[in-house]
Amino acid sequence: MRRPVVRADWRGREDVAEGAGARRWHQAVCPRDAAASRVALIGFACDAGVARNNGRTGAVAGPGALRKALANVPVHDLAEVDDLGDVTCTGDALEQAQSEFAGLVSAAVASGAVPLGLGGGHEIAYASYLGLAGAAAPATAIGILNFDAHFDLRADPRASSGTPFRQALEHAAASGRRVEYLCIGVSRFANTAALYERARSLGVRWVADEDVRADRFDALRDEVAGLLSRVDHLYLTVCLDVFPAAMAPGVSAPAALGVDPALVERLMDVAVGSGKLRVADLAELNPKFDIDSRTARLGARLLARIAEGVVQRRS
Repeated sequence: MRRPVVRADWRGREDVAEGAGARRWHQAVCPRDAAASRVALIGFACDAGVARNNGRTGAVAGPGALRKALANVPVHDLAEVDDLGDVTCTGDALEQAQSEFAGLVSAAVASGAVPLGLGGGHEIAYASYLGLAGAAAPATAIGILNFDAHFDLRADPRASSGTPFRQALEHAAASGRRVEYLCIGVSRFANTAALYERARSLGVRWVADEDVRADRFDALRDEVAGLLSRVDHLYLTVCLDVFPAAMAPGVSAPAALGVDPALVERLMDVAVGSGKLRVADLAELNPKFDIDSRTARLGARLLARIAEGVVQRRS
């Protein structure tokens, strides 16, 4: 199921005349079988969960598009970044792909690296959570910070891109682990009343998309800081459909309103700066519907910001 990364994914501009200070991501990436650096990329080439959720398929090509967009992004504090390749979901073998991805995440976390997942549909989230849960001591608490227009708490008996956080909370309850879930950017017009009721019953905290505004930044920062204060480990996940459709058209379900990427970046900085970030991923990039690589470029910027923040925090 797993395939090695093709080196061509990392071709890019080389500013030889500018010297060592002109390095870009394609010059910092080291394809490896196991994490040896502070940041490790792991692709999740899958949209079986999107298909099960009756969404627009195509996210299986997301990891490749993200690598292509990242290739020419300049590096500043990063010396090197590991690329552990892709877990590729064949057909409808979602659970098998999630299990393999979780294993890679667990190994990376155990090595001291922060794995960055490249999606793929948001079914990556349950795999990322399982990977962190497998590496973290059972008595420790995990926080999930999700920037998303959707709760992804569906009750469907079959796992999909719409069920990962319900699965994570149920897994935590069954294993006796404390897990808190905060979702920022939730759209009232993209979630049914039943999903809101399930969120309440599961103890989920959320912030509506219309409340993610610059004049409320202090309150938003406090919400994130509150989550961080109550947990030992953080899993950060960004669903690209949280952003306005004009900025992120290449997703399964484009947002009618969306939230400002600049605010998301500032809140991500709070999370990364806490020192509690263990796993992060980016979900729902669908290159089939992208325009001028807008969504891929936005995703690449977010990933690069997280990676730079991890290295700065640990320097």
